[in-house]
Amino acid sequence: MIIISLGNSDKLAKSLALKLKAKYSKLLIDKFPDGDIYLKYMVNVKNETVILVHSFQPNPNQSLINLVFAAETARDLGAKKVILVAPYLAFMRQDKRFNPGEAVSSKIMAKWLGSCVNKIITIDTHLHRFRTLDKLFSIPAVNLSANKLIAACVKKFNHPFLMGPDWESSQWARRIANQIGADSAILEKTRHHARKVTVRLTEKANFKNRNIVIIDDIISTGHTVIEAAKLAKRLGAKSVTAIAVHGIFTEQAYEKLKKAGINKIVTANTILHRSNNLDVSSLLAEELRN
Repeated sequence: MIIISLGNSDKLAKSLALKLKAKYSKLLIDKFPDGDIYLKYMVNVKNETVILVHSFQPNPNQSLINLVFAAETARDLGAKKVILVAPYLAFMRQDKRFNPGEAVSSKIMAKWLGSCVNKIITIDTHLHRFRTLDKLFSIPAVNLSANKLIAACVKKFNHPFLMGPDWESSQWARRIANQIGADSAILEKTRHHARKVTVRLTEKANFKNRNIVIIDDIISTGHTVIEAAKLAKRLGAKSVTAIAVHGIFTEQAYEKLKKAGINKIVTANTILHRSNNLDVSSLLAEELRN
């Protein structure tokens, strides 16, 4: 087994290699003068199981191209098996043709990767219209959950109240609340456009003097979490913490969350960021041992 890092997840890849007592190598990825991709393996992968470790953030479009080239090259060099570990898997939100003429990005991504890797392992990917990964991929695909890591983090708070900013987040917020015996509430979200959302509380809940923990899978622009935090504070919350599996933080979202008065922001190391405080390496290592 050889752990190969493509650049976005170097620290995580090294940690995996240590846990699995496997070889580790970075992949040389560069460009020719005309902009074409140049890719080279720095170790011999013939007859080896190659584990490509790469989050799709930053630069998801280039990440997909790099992964396809890396997987195809590994196979061409005689690798026995190619496994993709994508801690954050992009292109999952466009899972239908919402408007005429649109590309269904998730299907295209799945087709490309399915043609060149033997298995995909990811964490808490965005599943909506495709309820499971086997509905999208033609190859074995495993969607691990970071709920145990989040639950352990939430337990450190004094008398926490868990909040899901929309119904999709209930699979994290509600499940974790039930697991640790905490109170919870799921908000109803209305999206007016890409950068404007409103949320409202549709169930009975008392936030007064409580430590509110907002839990979601992804923080991208941060607008939804900010609106949820504002609501919690209007209703008397003592403190507000935001926990997400994947911290994309586009458009200075992290800074906006801090300015909105959110006391603490925690993410998993699926995407490298200073807010990383949940380590998914053990989850991934356990799956790779199977």
